[in-house]
Amino acid sequence: MNAHPFDGNLLDSPQPQDRIALTPDFGTRFMLFVDTEEEFDWNAPFSRTGHGVTALAGMARGQGYFADAGVKPVYVTDYPVVDCDAAAAMMGQWASDGAADIGAHLHPWVNPPHVEEVTAANSYAGSLPEAVELAKLEALCRRIEQRFGQRPIAYRAGRYGVGPNSARLLEAAGFRLDSSVRSRFDYSGQHGPDFRGMPLTPYWAGPNRTLVELPLSTAFVGLLRGAGERLYRAAQTMGPLAGAMARARLLSRVPLTPEGVSAQEAMMAIDALMEEGVPLLNFSFHSPTLEPGHTPYVRDEADRTAFYRWWDAVLNHLAHRGVRPASLNQLLAAIPMRAEACQAA
Repeated sequence: MNAHPFDGNLLDSPQPQDRIALTPDFGTRFMLFVDTEEEFDWNAPFSRTGHGVTALAGMARGQGYFADAGVKPVYVTDYPVVDCDAAAAMMGQWASDGAADIGAHLHPWVNPPHVEEVTAANSYAGSLPEAVELAKLEALCRRIEQRFGQRPIAYRAGRYGVGPNSARLLEAAGFRLDSSVRSRFDYSGQHGPDFRGMPLTPYWAGPNRTLVELPLSTAFVGLLRGAGERLYRAAQTMGPLAGAMARARLLSRVPLTPEGVSAQEAMMAIDALMEEGVPLLNFSFHSPTLEPGHTPYVRDEADRTAFYRWWDAVLNHLAHRGVRPASLNQLLAAIPMRAEACQAA
């Protein structure tokens, strides 16, 4: 049962007064969030064992590439990675150098305390009992603080799996930003959340409205993109129609990620999102993709070369459109106080 619609529940659309207008001097910017997680078999059932944290050379190469490009990634990091001495040391150096930020990423099946049954439904932290979600979140925050000297302020649920209690728990834990809402996607058929109809722009969440929600960016592109989500939903119910429309370049759904999306599609999505007035483009990918053989997106060295060519093309397009990178601190500094707070002051 969902909580009251005015409590900032991340499963509910925000109220109009909770939409955030970034300061005018912020312009249109982009950010990169890396879901920094263990390597595991994506086709196998979820398991507490059978994973590794070995893609460190690929991560180091990726960080060097983005640092050279002037991009400061936010590495939302899960328990196995932060618990790995070599990974924590490497990422801690990036954070100390001011080249990256470290956030939190919760994979329940590998995050203590291990009290729940490991199932597909329980792979979404927000589907767990409130006390279990809280305990796992606190264990992750404590481990990150032990490793990096401060608690994280940015969060993304593994599998985008927020639930009715998540915003309240994140607020209470001191988080300032969540980026779990994957607008225009529906995971309810996989036991997960339904984000259809959610905004693309930042908004206040949580009961006290101290948590900023920054949705992942997804565009509709094609000749019929003006019909957007309504037409896309209808096409999904009609068998092969959605695929036919995509092949005919009439309507496609394109998330801003190098994983399974061509550079040409991503550039079209950037243009479409800018046309919609989205002020902050939110890119993401999974850290194991940086090393061949761990995800379907980079299976060999040729795929990794293509991965970086993707970024070359997309970063060039962003620069051509005047879209500069933003850091986590720059985003937070561009968020005005809520009107109610200003009036109270």
